[in-house]
Amino acid sequence: MLWIAATLIGMGALAWAFRYAGQQITNQAPKFRDMPFGVAYGYVLAAFCLGWLVWAYMQGRSSDLATANKFFFLRIGIEGFIIFAIAAYLFRLAGRSIGTAWTRKMFREMPLTAAFGILIILIYAFVAIFAGQIPAKFIAYSASLGLILCIGLFLVGAPEKRVQAIGIVAVAFALTLAMYFIGPIAPYGQEQIIPGVAANITPGGDPALGGNPDFPLGTDQIGRDILSRLIYGAQNTVGIAFATTFLAFLLGGTFGFLAATFGGWLDQILSRMVDVLMAIPSLIFALLLMTIASVWAPRLGIPLTVFMVLIIAVIDSTRVFRLSRAVGQNIVVMDYIEAAKLRGEGFGYIIFKEILPNATAPLLAEFGLRFCFVFLTIAALSFLGVGIQPPLADWGTMVRDLAGFVNYAQFAPMAATAPLLAAGAIALLTVAVNFVVDWMLHKSSGLKE
Repeated sequence: MLWIAATLIGMGALAWAFRYAGQQITNQAPKFRDMPFGVAYGYVLAAFCLGWLVWAYMQGRSSDLATANKFFFLRIGIEGFIIFAIAAYLFRLAGRSIGTAWTRKMFREMPLTAAFGILIILIYAFVAIFAGQIPAKFIAYSASLGLILCIGLFLVGAPEKRVQAIGIVAVAFALTLAMYFIGPIAPYGQEQIIPGVAANITPGGDPALGGNPDFPLGTDQIGRDILSRLIYGAQNTVGIAFATTFLAFLLGGTFGFLAATFGGWLDQILSRMVDVLMAIPSLIFALLLMTIASVWAPRLGIPLTVFMVLIIAVIDSTRVFRLSRAVGQNIVVMDYIEAAKLRGEGFGYIIFKEILPNATAPLLAEFGLRFCFVFLTIAALSFLGVGIQPPLADWGTMVRDLAGFVNYAQFAPMAATAPLLAAGAIALLTVAVNFVVDWMLHKSSGLKE
């Protein structure tokens, strides 16, 4: 404790010296003259932390294996941060030069954090779509849908919209067709037990520690490739979370706009029902309902994952209901809504043509936040054993099943990365979505930099 107190006092002295030196060197410039002591202390503390990170990173690169192992995960974190920062910068730089005028303008106004978020979301979407072999029927259906969309836009769309839409459809179809011939990203199936391969192969590929170079992330307790299951986990976890969030918005948004538009007894009934559901802690409520559903699912012949989607969607739709109702009530009192009613427009027209377009910005931001909450809830339920069920791969289940590898962290940190990769994939997507949501909220608020 004494050395901690001495360090803090020493940094305080350095902060005072830093501020005094700045005032003398810059001839009492306002930046240093008006600088509070706390701000100067913050600069010194930031410099101290940065110096410690550089020292710790060099320790992680040490030739002494025992020393390097202590700082292994910190070194990986620093390198990952630098790599992702460079990738986000290059992605934003490419977006400013490639694409339509609207996308180039968007990338010019985009902060680096939002570029990072969009890049991560695109990578996750790519991995989720092309994790397994794409069926030929999917390509045929996609081509038919894209052709119908292009014809419709060509007949009724504006000229600039036609070019953009046709370009997007063409690029998406070309990518899908290319991945059909290239094959799946995952080297093995998510439920495939590889013949002749031992179970519990240690991650890292080091034979001296029980690894196998052919399986860089090892195998699980029944001999399935962890890398393949990690890739398929993106398809299952992200895909199911997106579908659940979409259903929650469909329910909550519909009833919220109906309550705001009609008011009266309908608003009171729906609001009180939502208040009752929101009074119960969502995770505990979901866990209780999933436990009940696990008994009824085999009897009804319905997969437990379907019950999970419905349960989480209903619970999360209450939050969407509150937001859409509040936004809708602010919109229905506007003059253009009264004008639409005087014209004799129906409630369907008022909701979909007047209220919904003006509520898009807050709803899109809420969609990102809800997706994160749903994503984490699914991972938590799977970790507890009542979420996505085997043989489907899921990151929450992988964290639970591979938790034993954490015991290797002290002497073989590479072997302990298997459960941390699944946990890191969950955290990375959550951070990326929040970065994009923050940027969208900033744009919709009308605030300037």
